[in-house]
Amino acid sequence: MNTAANITMLNNYFRLFDASRTDKQAMQDLLSLFTSDAEIVLNGTSHAGFEGFMKAFYEYNQDIKHMWDAWVPQPDGSYQTNWAVCGQAADGSVYAKTGVDIARVNDAGQIVYLENVQADENAFSKYNS
Repeated sequence: MNTAANITMLNNYFRLFDASRTDKQAMQDLLSLFTSDAEIVLNGTSHAGFEGFMKAFYEYNQDIKHMWDAWVPQPDGSYQTNWAVCGQAADGSVYAKTGVDIARVNDAGQIVYLENVQADENAFSKYNS
């Protein structure tokens, strides 16, 4: 496990997420950080694959900007960070949210598990239908 490389990749995850709305290369680079069957957990609901989440996310959002603390290795081998985000929804309304991301990375340096735990437990209700 290359902790420094994994942390760099996880930082790139946030940077590429923000850029991916308008930059096709950033979207490709973002998706390449994940295994095709990565487990994505949003408020306790598990989904397979990150690409589907991104498509749904940009149906509901016009723009987004993340800020995050350092990713911290956990005793179980995962990484965790606190984050804050501001965004503009598709209807033009603006919002701010906070939460925690928990990630697991495989030996190839790809994300196999990403759990997003928002301070507002109903924040992702529209993605869970």
